[in-house]
Amino acid sequence: MSSAGSSADAGQAAPRLGRYRWRICAMLLAATTINYIDRQVLGVLAPFLQEEFGWNEIEYGYIVTAFQAAYAIGLLCTGVIIDRLGTRIGYAIAIGVWSLAAMSHSLAASVGGFIAARFMLGLGEAGNFPAAIKTVAEWFPRRERALATGIFNSGSNIGAIVAPLMVPVVAVTWGWQAAFLFTGVLSAAWIVAWLLIYRTPEQHPALSSAELAHIRSDPPEPTVRVPWSRILRHRQAWAFVAAKFITDPIWWFFLFWLPKFLHAEYGLTLMGLGLPLIVIFVMADVGSIAGGWLSGRLIKRGWSVNRARKGAMLVCALCVVPIVFAARADNLWLAVALIGLATAGHQGWSANVFTLTSDMFPRRAVASVVGIGGFAGAVGGMMIATFTGLLLEATGSYVPLFLMAGSAYLLALMVVHALAPRLEPAQLDVPPAQTI
Repeated sequence: MSSAGSSADAGQAAPRLGRYRWRICAMLLAATTINYIDRQVLGVLAPFLQEEFGWNEIEYGYIVTAFQAAYAIGLLCTGVIIDRLGTRIGYAIAIGVWSLAAMSHSLAASVGGFIAARFMLGLGEAGNFPAAIKTVAEWFPRRERALATGIFNSGSNIGAIVAPLMVPVVAVTWGWQAAFLFTGVLSAAWIVAWLLIYRTPEQHPALSSAELAHIRSDPPEPTVRVPWSRILRHRQAWAFVAAKFITDPIWWFFLFWLPKFLHAEYGLTLMGLGLPLIVIFVMADVGSIAGGWLSGRLIKRGWSVNRARKGAMLVCALCVVPIVFAARADNLWLAVALIGLATAGHQGWSANVFTLTSDMFPRRAVASVVGIGGFAGAVGGMMIATFTGLLLEATGSYVPLFLMAGSAYLLALMVVHALAPRLEPAQLDVPPAQTI
């Protein structure tokens, strides 16, 4: 009887934790999915819009570069804005801008029109990842952040899957303009849901005290905003910046040139692009969640955060290497398998790289660090967009581009390890021990 009573007392002493934080993660997943549907519409339609409007490779490169330039500018601003306004209002403003920009593509009738629409889309979409990473830092303890990041980051792949499923059907049925209008409406609907649902954990009426205690189980952190000048004194910040600058351009290349590669090399039609792109981005989706899960699993098995994150990043980097053979593949599905493995590697890598910010920086600085790193990645994306357009116009060969992709991640991992060999938290409020 005493044993049974003790069991009952223990049960009462351990209230149900609750899982409301995962509903917030689901909202981030939905936003990231819509984000990537919006930006991928042009990539899916590019081979056929190029024929309709008579763009050459260089002009298409300029259209892509306009998005990257605005994305870079936006990331410099949105991290600070979101840190100041908070994730609820800051996220809603960002998505409002990109919703209007997505729909404005339907009015474009020239290279200049598409450049203007892409530029505004880039400004709005720049807010997604700083806001989402900051939300994860607010709603999850450190040990769960890689998995939460991997889950919401998988929306980039879901969006890239939905786009080739939806866009060809909408474009063939109602015209290409309707595809841009439809995705803009999705963004607007998300804003309404976000404003109704989202509050910080301390202010949320649906959150149990047990779950709030779990979310805040890490040591308390100061809340004073940190200026960039102090952030950039630390090698930890430059490790994240370098990782984004080296590897983000590869992902941009996948998004904006894979449909053109498959169309040029294998003669796929607009409707025929769907299945290969779906397979590629389903593999990427699996990689995103698996990459976040792997580092979290290694931490639970007793590995240090440093060893677990970098071990997972190494596995992901090695998955990208075989893409060097994709440009010479004599079979469509062999090329799809190699590219899909690479996209899985990138997304698993990305889940861990994003989590480095919350490993090394306090919550009050996370959005700013992500914004700075995203700026670096967008600048790299601008460079590869212009380079790709010039290269393809001159040679028509994708071989150099896949060689760059295959080597980028191992190079980035070496740079990260050199700059942050132990992933020690940056001491923002005292003279830093690790500065550059």
